[in-house]
Amino acid sequence: MTHAMQVSNLTAGYGRRQVLHNVSLDIEEGQVVGIIGPNGHGKSTLLKVLSGLVPVTSGQVFMGGISMDGLSAHGRVEQGLVQIPQGDLVFPDMTVEENLFMGGYLAQGRSEIERRLERVYDLFPRLAERRPQIARTLSGGERRMLGIGRGLMSEGQVVLIDEPSLGLAPKVIDMVYDVLAKLRSVSPTLLIVEENPVRLQGIADHIYLMDNGEFVWNGTPGELSRNSDLIATYLGT
Repeated sequence: MTHAMQVSNLTAGYGRRQVLHNVSLDIEEGQVVGIIGPNGHGKSTLLKVLSGLVPVTSGQVFMGGISMDGLSAHGRVEQGLVQIPQGDLVFPDMTVEENLFMGGYLAQGRSEIERRLERVYDLFPRLAERRPQIARTLSGGERRMLGIGRGLMSEGQVVLIDEPSLGLAPKVIDMVYDVLAKLRSVSPTLLIVEENPVRLQGIADHIYLMDNGEFVWNGTPGELSRNSDLIATYLGT
């Protein structure tokens, strides 16, 4: 298989405060890889580093065999790397459709944008019903769908998704994860950060456990489910 992303001995943080310590992982094309762990232990920081939003102290990041060293955040987007941040970071005074247009700004031509729009609406029929609605008037679950849909409009090669279930009702979480499972049919590569491993275990090929800025375990979802002591120690469940 072809490597979609390789991270080697990555160290990074904020000023003098180092958050990540010698982090390494490999993601194959078309894989769904999950990162779990307690809050505040470096998971979101890792996604920001991969996206070019936080500088690297040492180590390397490759995507499709191409080094990301020195590439800005928008340069990484042009290479096919997309991050969907946690929370409801939509443009509140734009309509649903205008928000989605913003995600497809790199698409070539109106017909291509329309094709991508219809793909997102197929995945999230509720967004199709809300096309002209102002984003700030949507429910929390609908805003999360819109944030994910906007990210998918770029049709990136590697999609980073930070806490897609955060703060959502169980029914909406089911809907979001059903969509993430469907994405496998179009072979994007997904790296998903979650605090709770239960949802990830249904769709992930491989899971990494992060604690204090480093990976302390990795394996398959089946191996994780059989390791109750590990889950209890690091996640308290």
